[in-house]
Amino acid sequence: MTQIQTFEFNPFAENTYVVFDETGECAIFDPGCYTWEEREELQKFIEEKNLRPVRLINTHCHLDHVFGNAFVARTWGLGLEMHIGELPVLQRFPQTCQMYGIPHTEESPAPARFIEADEEIAFGNTRLKALFTPGHSPASLSFYCAEENFVIAGDVLFYESIGRTDFPGGDFDTLIKSIRNQLFTLPDATLVYPGHGPATTIRHEKEYNPFL
Repeated sequence: MTQIQTFEFNPFAENTYVVFDETGECAIFDPGCYTWEEREELQKFIEEKNLRPVRLINTHCHLDHVFGNAFVARTWGLGLEMHIGELPVLQRFPQTCQMYGIPHTEESPAPARFIEADEEIAFGNTRLKALFTPGHSPASLSFYCAEENFVIAGDVLFYESIGRTDFPGGDFDTLIKSIRNQLFTLPDATLVYPGHGPATTIRHEKEYNPFL
């Protein structure tokens, strides 16, 4: 059975996810751990659960989702995985930190491989499908688990809200199309794990999201 542990990290209250199953293998999505205390919290959970991180994945590469990339890559010897279309965003990380007045001590490593749309992401007994969901950023990916009926949605869809589209590479119409064509076609009971805020369901967002 696949399980998900959520951590709220950094000044942007970003959700970092550790996805694991009975094999002990796990994937770390969007490590936003910024302070050493946050990094220790993530490491402590993984060690206490006797987990073996085998994948480091970014849904997209805005600064709050990549603060901990270098730490995770170094601690567990992982290569970063992301969509190639997010590379310009990742490369702007130092400038974006400067723009927000946030010091950064280490940059994210370069990606080790790129994830394609509709690719299967496998670890342990867990299988996720990469959904191409741009709009908040140029090439956001969401990750759907059909067996356990959940999706890790990054900053595409929130509880009764949607991701911002005023960042470079963002586009409102593209985001709405991504949500309707990629996420709203999932079963209504699908649990949505967003990049910020509480989890929701596809059904709830169809009924109550004012943007949709």
